[in-house]
Amino acid sequence: MYRWLLCFRYLRTRYIALASIISVTLGVATLIVVNSVMAGFSAEMHERLHGLASDILIECHTSGGMPDPEGHIEEIMKVCGDEVVGSSASVHVPAMLGIEFNGQLITRHVNFVGLDAETYDNVSHFGRYLLHPENQSQVKFDLREDGFAPDRDQFPASGWNYRRARVAYERAFAVEQARIDSLRAPADIPTSDDTAPSMQIPPPSDIFKETEGATASEFDPAVEQYPGVILGISTCSSRMRDEQNNVKDHYYCRPGDDVRMMFPNASDNPKVVNQKFTVVDMYESGMSEYDSTFAFCRLDQMQEFRGMIDPATQARSVTTIQLKLAEGADLNAVRDALRRRFPPNIYAYNIQTWRDMQGPLLAAVRLETTILNILLFLIIAVAGFGILATFFMIVVEKTRDIGTLKALGASGGGVMSIFLTYGLLLGFLGSGAGLVGGLLFVDHINEIATVIENITGQEVFDPTVYYFTEIPTIIHPFTLVWVMAGAVGIAVFSSVLPALRAARMHPVKALRFE
Repeated sequence: MYRWLLCFRYLRTRYIALASIISVTLGVATLIVVNSVMAGFSAEMHERLHGLASDILIECHTSGGMPDPEGHIEEIMKVCGDEVVGSSASVHVPAMLGIEFNGQLITRHVNFVGLDAETYDNVSHFGRYLLHPENQSQVKFDLREDGFAPDRDQFPASGWNYRRARVAYERAFAVEQARIDSLRAPADIPTSDDTAPSMQIPPPSDIFKETEGATASEFDPAVEQYPGVILGISTCSSRMRDEQNNVKDHYYCRPGDDVRMMFPNASDNPKVVNQKFTVVDMYESGMSEYDSTFAFCRLDQMQEFRGMIDPATQARSVTTIQLKLAEGADLNAVRDALRRRFPPNIYAYNIQTWRDMQGPLLAAVRLETTILNILLFLIIAVAGFGILATFFMIVVEKTRDIGTLKALGASGGGVMSIFLTYGLLLGFLGSGAGLVGGLLFVDHINEIATVIENITGQEVFDPTVYYFTEIPTIIHPFTLVWVMAGAVGIAVFSSVLPALRAARMHPVKALRFE
């Protein structure tokens, strides 16, 4: 009992111990905050990376693609059994996107994907990243009337209403331009009755009817659309700040506009397919790698444009088969089984899990988290050296007390346990306070970020770079346990050497000067 009484007495009277407790508190709180934020960012990144890529991808590298995708899927089901819960075939091809903007042509290199809207959502989270709410539940490549991005104030008018208004404006502009040109033309023509032709300028309404009729006989953009395409939002927009330093998105096209896609066909002698498409929606995952490089259209239309349909059998080819596995299935085991079934020396297939495809990025995040933990744990190690110095000073100052305890019959182990218990109390108090402080900081991290922004005048996370509105955080109980256990362990370990010195102190030597 005397050991605990002495520990509490030293803890109350030694104010220098408060510095050690504060050091442990700051170290534990910092580790909890950093690990929570890193876990939140990592989970958000995994969710978005996995949102477009399915669990396993089978890619064919030949120009003609993978024939008989249905037969391949049946064979895959035989190999994998119940571990596959969803599959979808698609066509991936590099393409050049052309957007007409203010009389200029903007070009972007994109990965053009032809997908089956009925099955693609079964293997990925494609639908949830579309801007139109109805497309989020059921993807369609038909232009909607309106209602795009209802939660955004800056998103421009889009859909059929916008398309009809734009076509009407363009036609009215063409009519007015034709009228002006007609009025200017007689100025350059001789006025002699023998040489001047009879010129009659029809009223603007008649010109509009003729123009409208001529257009309608071929293709009327006011009531018709080209094949639908869904663009990654960063392929057709840019995010920057205006003169008032407000973040604003600038769109080069929007749902209802027409764009041009140029991509190679699937023949042995590739030729460029130049096809017009109508933008029907936009894709925004928050990952610039996807949002700035992907465009999507219907699978059957892509196969027709590229010539991936056998004229004799009408069999269609694809370039990619994506698989969704059951919860808890071993991705690597399924991948290895498929590689054995489709060996690379026979099939020109590349079989990967989504983690294999994003391996460098995921490894970089893990390495960064590990290094941050090591560096931040040094804060607690510094607190440990403070505890070590404090305890050595206490042993020197309490030499007489230690000698008295030993003279009264206290064992070396009992004296040693006093200082070990003292270190344990310091570790518990410091880590406990750090736990509470860290959890409170994480819970109010977005409010704290707002306060910092108001004080410094700079944004903690630049919205032109980071496409999220709040700092994501996730608290793992295991992380809390190992951080606190590590802090307590360092505090106890730092008290071992002073405790050994006190335990080995001879009572006669301790009391000889008293």
